[in-house]
Amino acid sequence: MRKALIVGINYYPNSNPLFGCVNDAYEVKSVLERNGDGSVNFDVKLMTADSAKDSIDRGELKDNINELFKTDAETALFYFAGHGHIEATGGYILTSDCKRGDDGVSLSEILILANASPATNKIIILDSCHSGIAGNIPSGDQLATLTEGLTVLTASTIDQYASEENGSGIFTTLLVDALSGSAANLTGDITPGSIYAHIDQSLGAWEQRPVFKTNVKQFVSLRTVSPTIQISELRLITKYFPFPGFEYSLDPSFEPEIKGRDEGMPPPNPDNTEIFAILQKYNRLNLLVPVKAQHMWNAAMESKSCKLTALGEHYRKLVSKNRI
Repeated sequence: MRKALIVGINYYPNSNPLFGCVNDAYEVKSVLERNGDGSVNFDVKLMTADSAKDSIDRGELKDNINELFKTDAETALFYFAGHGHIEATGGYILTSDCKRGDDGVSLSEILILANASPATNKIIILDSCHSGIAGNIPSGDQLATLTEGLTVLTASTIDQYASEENGSGIFTTLLVDALSGSAANLTGDITPGSIYAHIDQSLGAWEQRPVFKTNVKQFVSLRTVSPTIQISELRLITKYFPFPGFEYSLDPSFEPEIKGRDEGMPPPNPDNTEIFAILQKYNRLNLLVPVKAQHMWNAAMESKSCKLTALGEHYRKLVSKNRI
């Protein structure tokens, strides 16, 4: 069972209103509910506040967070978009009824609930100002207290604001992009680590900086999309490259095109051209490169070879250990 509590609050009668948080919550809900193939992913509960009639108060939010993390689920995910507050006693996420900041839901309390959760994986994602304090001990030092299985991903550091752009939070726009497939590995899995890497690379040094804290032995896949290569084809990597540093020899019979052949060159061999098509896919995915040739076509026509890149060697090891 995979559960997610998705919260977006625009309505703050005692503070500056926000405009993109509700939309962000709907976007996150939409992408998390199903995998790329349409299969069910997270069972999502959505809470949004865009006006006085759907205002969210502190007690309501805290009760729902408690309900989320008390479940013995495979994965329990909490996402919040809204105002954040920080002071000497720690950080807070603010609900519609907040008047002074420290009357919001304490991030320390949320961490206590998540740390005590029986869920195997606990994910906290915060798109709010000063959210980088989540996981820090209130004493003000930079130590973080996360039990095994807990991951925290925030939009900004302790002293930064989380920005909105074009009606959405910059952080959540990148989060949704990552979950939509931009952060997927070759097998189609999207993990908290790959999401952070995608967001981190997308924001410059002068922009808000995302914060990533985790205590896990293995990343959980938050969503799957269609792999960029068929798994059956990826598994052939150990057949073509049986050990590290192996070079696969090519010749003109691997190239299916007749054009460009010199007299005396062997014609295309159907068995070899089938292999070459897979090797070319590896090349496009940066799993291998031609040796002493500009392109794979040149490597075949000039009877050169190809070898795995560092990424290719990584996937060769995964296949050899039956992890793919």
